[in-house]
Amino acid sequence: MSEHFRAFSFVDRILSDETGTRITGEYQIPAGIDEFPQSLVAEAIGQLAAWSSMKAIDFKCRPVAGIAGAVDLISPVRPGQTLSLEADLAEASEESVKYGGLATVDGEPIVQLHDCLGPMVDMEQFDDPAAMAARYDLLINSGAEAGAYEGVPALSYEITGGQNGETKEGTFTIPEQAPFFGDHFPRNPVFPGTLLMNLNLRFALELASEISGESGVWKAERMSDVKIRSFMAPGTELGMMARVDEVDETSARILVETRRGKRLTSAARVRLSRKK
Repeated sequence: MSEHFRAFSFVDRILSDETGTRITGEYQIPAGIDEFPQSLVAEAIGQLAAWSSMKAIDFKCRPVAGIAGAVDLISPVRPGQTLSLEADLAEASEESVKYGGLATVDGEPIVQLHDCLGPMVDMEQFDDPAAMAARYDLLINSGAEAGAYEGVPALSYEITGGQNGETKEGTFTIPEQAPFFGDHFPRNPVFPGTLLMNLNLRFALELASEISGESGVWKAERMSDVKIRSFMAPGTELGMMARVDEVDETSARILVETRRGKRLTSAARVRLSRKK
């Protein structure tokens, strides 16, 4: 069975679309998976915005991950819950999509995106324009069958150095093969930026756990200045770095970066709070 629209698609239904301006939809998180991290909730909001932007330009182009001014990580979600999604688009052109958005569960906010920009790329290079148009029609009419997503393979990094409680260094090798590459994207597989976002959050939390001070559990509250600077192909090895920029007894700000060789491929700042 093809992984297209199954392995990494997080919109089941489009409820309304003021094309290129505002779109609402929903996604039912499959009950049988182990977890659904907040980074994938952010992905769902981005995918919803992408559908409206692609429709606005007749599926000539599609957006890819670029910049997020801020991602508020408000509450966790559980398998089996249904995400209500919304996105407001400030631009939907053949150059880029600019948007912000929100995901809620039963009216409670889960993740909010601010000041996002996704550069457009030629649809033909990444996906089938006719298949994308047909999928949009399905989503806005009857909706797609829920439950196709089966999770992603375990992704892990290796710690290679750093100073305890101050910096951390590591490496991560993108898998050569994974089901999500069949969906992201069928004609030109690219490692999803939101999976890298989740790895960077884990990396920052591991560094935060080494910070001395009062006991408690660190929680990531916001990622800001998020930038994906290049496509990351299957098999690519990335160097990871995290550095504590600010810290006190109850909060910390950590810079995270990834590089391919010397070239910066992604960067973000993570704000964390320590809860007793």
